[in-house]
Amino acid sequence: MKKYKKKEMILKSKIGKSLFTLCFCSIIFSLVSCSQSSQEKPNIVFILADDLGYADVGFNGSKYYETPALDKLAKGSLILDQSYMYPTCSPSRTAIFTGQQSFRTGVYTVPVLEKGTDQENIFSRWTVSKEFPIYAEPLAEAGYKSIHLGKWHIVGPYPEEELNKSYPFKEKLTQPSPGDYSWVAKHKTDEIKQFYPEGRGFLKNVGGTFRGDPAFEEGGYKSETGGYLAPFSNPFIEPKPDDEWLTDRLTSDAIEFMDQHKKGPFFVNLDFYAVHRPIKHRNPELYEKYINKEGDTITGQGVGKYKEIMAGYATMVESLDQNVQRIVDYLDKNDLRKNTIIIFSSDNGYNGRQSSNNLMRGSKGYIYEGGIRVPSLISWPGKVRARRTSEPVTLLDYFPTFLKLAGINDYKGTLDGNSLTDLFENDSDLFAERPLFWQLSSVFKHGTCSVMRKKQYKLIQFLATGELELYDLQKDPKESHNLSSENPNLANEMLSELVAWRKANHVPLPPNSVVSN
Repeated sequence: MKKYKKKEMILKSKIGKSLFTLCFCSIIFSLVSCSQSSQEKPNIVFILADDLGYADVGFNGSKYYETPALDKLAKGSLILDQSYMYPTCSPSRTAIFTGQQSFRTGVYTVPVLEKGTDQENIFSRWTVSKEFPIYAEPLAEAGYKSIHLGKWHIVGPYPEEELNKSYPFKEKLTQPSPGDYSWVAKHKTDEIKQFYPEGRGFLKNVGGTFRGDPAFEEGGYKSETGGYLAPFSNPFIEPKPDDEWLTDRLTSDAIEFMDQHKKGPFFVNLDFYAVHRPIKHRNPELYEKYINKEGDTITGQGVGKYKEIMAGYATMVESLDQNVQRIVDYLDKNDLRKNTIIIFSSDNGYNGRQSSNNLMRGSKGYIYEGGIRVPSLISWPGKVRARRTSEPVTLLDYFPTFLKLAGINDYKGTLDGNSLTDLFENDSDLFAERPLFWQLSSVFKHGTCSVMRKKQYKLIQFLATGELELYDLQKDPKESHNLSSENPNLANEMLSELVAWRKANHVPLPPNSVVSN
């Protein structure tokens, strides 16, 4: 009996040790798996230029502006040749951050740019309320460490007052004049900071606030520094001894953040103020280079009466390009490039007078191609097949792309786009066939309108007159030949689909609209 009990005790001891070993190994395996899973999520660097036109980069044909870093990056990237934004920065940035159409958020253009009365407009909101999550929030929950640098523009100067107003507004929103810093103290309170990057999923904010350009100081665009030259007048940028040029500073802070979080995953939201006005020369040497450089008569870049402005603009473009190279160099040097996706784009087309593109109609503010089609690329070595695609993509596609990259499959919010990951290897029928929609319910460069692009055709319906414009973008990228009278069947077919979209989504229309849903 004693012999039996002794054997039983030995057996239990062996089983206990085995179970302990098994549990210990399981725990270690679990920890390693979790660690590997976290590391496998790619780092994301999203670079958004401001007012950089489609043809303002070498990889889209510019012979005057020099962008060697972007051109080199483009050679190994997916170039999104037909990449679309809204015509101005406020609706573009709101749609990018929220993944939702303008009629949902109520942001149709930059509020201070709107023209006309409340009968002609649905005046735009400025502050994106917390009912609209932005992509940094689910990414934070998924373990991403994120930083926002540069232009924010999705909070208004007076968010409390704005959000308490009855909507639609009777008058357009206003902003403080340059040199008026009376708003700053309030914006640094928790009450208002909830609408800033730190209240929306980012760990840090460098330079993001309500203003759409960097010229906060008295004199604004006409001031000596224009916000680009140090000392910076932005109250959300802490001065550093080596400050010199804003684009350089934002990039330095982005690199510093990546270095602090290189174990990943990190998300860098680098929204350069460049190349938005005011035009400031990066340095005299670069300006001399471009003022003496032969211009391009085909695009109109670097020629004509705005040659001096374009030469100054060219120095800002080259500076932006140099800073993109700094980001790539850091990632290469620290062996992070393989697991880091870089996405580059611009928030709308070029601003008139500071650049030119005679090959497309319109510029910033216009719903025509020059105002909404922008340079864009996606670079991820070994994961994205390098090529140029003509599949139409939209700013609404970025939010779902970030979710897919982060492995987030249970997001419950409204999204109006599709993940671009479906294009990483090959073109997709989804993007070729789907219609794209824009709703501009406030007046800026032209009247309010609803717009649809489907395949190569683009239909514009102006709301105050009912006038239609129909263009074949493949044959007529300059949108010079209105086909609505010549091809009424196609125009009516597209109009029916456009009206059905408005009706299905309860899209509000300005009071003076002669069209209906």
